[in-house]
Order: sequence, then C-alpha cells, then structure tokens
Amino acid sequence: MGRGKVVIRRIDNSTSRQVTFSKRRNGLLKKGKELSVLCDAEVGLIIFSSTDKLSDFASTSMESVIERYNHMKEEHHRLLNPPSEAKFWQREVASLRQQLQHLQESHRKLLGEELSGLSIKDLQNLENQLEMSLKGIRVKKDQILSAEIQELNRKESLTHQKNIELYKKVNQIRQENAGKVYGKEVINEARRGSKVSYGLFRYDTNAPISLQLGQPKPQAPAKAMKLG
Repeated sequence: MGRGKVVIRRIDNSTSRQVTFSKRRNGLLKKGKELSVLCDAEVGLIIFSSTDKLSDFASTSMESVIERYNHMKEEHHRLLNPPSEAKFWQREVASLRQQLQHLQESHRKLLGEELSGLSIKDLQNLENQLEMSLKGIRVKKDQILSAEIQELNRKESLTHQKNIELYKKVNQIRQENAGKVYGKEVINEARRGSKVSYGLFRYDTNAPISLQLGQPKPQAPAKAMKLG
C-alpha cells in the first residue's frame, strides 16, 4: 500500500510538529552532506527551530560560506543595478580623496609647515609624535649598524682563518722545496766527484786510472869470489 500524500501546512499539534521537525531536519542535514560529497559543492545550511534552537552544517566552514555568499550577492546586485555601482565608486573616490588630503596636511605639519593655526596642545602632540618617530628611527639605525658589525666580524674571522691555512700551506711548500734542493745538491756533489779523503791522503773518485808495466831495473854483475 503506497504512502499517502502529505498536505503541506502547519501542524497544530506541538508534539507532532516537534517530531516532524526532528525527522525533516536530520534528513535535510544528511542531504546537504551528500550533496557536498557527491557533487563537490560548497554547502552551508542554517536551521532555527520554533524554540530558537540552532542547527547548521557547512562543508568547509560557515564563515567562509557566508562571506562567499555576501560577495556573490554584492556582485549580482552591481550587475543588475549599474547606477548603484557608479554611486558606490563615487563614494569610494570621495573617501579616498579625504584621506589623501588629511595625509598631506599631516605631512606638511611634520615638515614644520602650516603651523600657524595650531594650538599649544596640537603643537605638543606634534612634538611628541616627532620624538617618538626619532626614537624609532634611532632604534632601527642601531639594529642595522649592529647587524653590519656582526657581519664584518664574521667575515674578518673567516679571512683570518683562511690566512692561517694559507700560511701553513706556504710553510709546508717551503719545507718541501728546501728538502728537494738539499737532495739535489747532495746528488750534484756526488756527480761532480767530490774527493774522498782517507786519513792524510785524498783520492779523486772520478780521476782516470792508468796501469803501466815498469821495466825491470838492471842488476850489477856479481863480483867473483876470491879463494884464499
């Protein structure tokens, strides 16, 4: 048996009305969540009951949904009503002109111009403002100078460290070169044939050696022996 058609009108019975509200509210919140998930839509739902109870659902956040709604509503309103948009921009231009004029007057006063119409209190306020500005400028200046000094000290330390390393390398190269020169001198001395002395005699190790056979010396004739 099919479900009968429900007449859409206010329910007089408060109990039935509250039960129907709870059921329809839960179903509406469920449909809103399903719509945001299935269709990747940004959904915001706000419900107030007859007893001023709040029920809401937002796919992202209620604040972003409301902000987006107000923005789109303004855009739609401007597109539908061009004259109102022109008036809006005219008001914006007038407001910006007033702000610019006020800033220009303040700037001239800070430069010491157009001070004739100011009272003692206004001049004191202007003086305090200048002193505070100078104090802030000095603090910022000191910070910048301190940072530059720290950077220079860091660079000086790095340069000093590099100089020490270069000095060590130079000394090492000098020692290696000195050892090589000393070794070459010893080899050259050996090649030049330095004379080696043994006791009181000196011999030239590189002098040529010549061997010759000497002639036998003549012997004197033997004397005849006399017999007694």
